Formats: sequence, structure tokens, C-alpha cells
Amino acid sequence: MTTNTENQSNSLDIVKWAFVAILVAVAIVCNQIYSEASVLIRAISVVVAFVIAGFIALQTEKGKQALTFAREAQIEVRKVVWPTRQEALNTTFIVLAATGVLALILWGMDAVLLRIVNFITGV
Repeated sequence: MTTNTENQSNSLDIVKWAFVAILVAVAIVCNQIYSEASVLIRAISVVVAFVIAGFIALQTEKGKQALTFAREAQIEVRKVVWPTRQEALNTTFIVLAATGVLALILWGMDAVLLRIVNFITGV
């Protein structure tokens, strides 16, 4: 009994995804065909079509999983301890200083190796 219900759910999801794809394709094609129409009307039409397609996509099993994932991600983002402005500035300056020091070291090594190669090749 469960297998039959799952098969119906999967086939219904396939129909929903096909309808979503067709709706998005129609929105894109109509936007091209009616290029002489007002940009505002075309933009609103495309946005409405995409919202309807998104709503239909959220009714599928994968859509529900994506919505659950987004909600859980939002909860996790609230748990993050963000640095203060001063901490962010200090970290930025440390990174800039370390990058500058490393750049100078690499520049010095490049100059030394260039002189060695020039000495060996006689240029």
C-alpha cells in the first residue's frame, strides 16, 4: 500500500516539475515575443509566472525539503556570534599586515633567485 502511494506521489511530483518547467519556459518565450510591450508589464508578468512556478515547486517533495533546509539554515544563522566592528577591523588589519609581509618576502626571494639565474646563465 505504501509503495502505491509513493508511486502516485512521485508521478504527481514529476507532473508538477514539468508544469513548473513549462511555466518558466512560457514566461521566457513570452518575454521575448512581446518585447515591444512595456518593460514594466513584462517584468511583472515574468515575476508573477516565477512566483507561481515557485509555489508549485514548493508543493513537491524536493520543494518541501528545500523549504525545511532554508528554515533550518535561518535558525543556524541566528546562532552565529558575529564579531564587533572593532574585532572585524583588527582582524582585517592583521590580514593586511600578514599579506604585506608575505608579499615582501616573496618579492625578495624572487629578486635573489633572478640574480642567481642571471649569474648562472651569464645574462
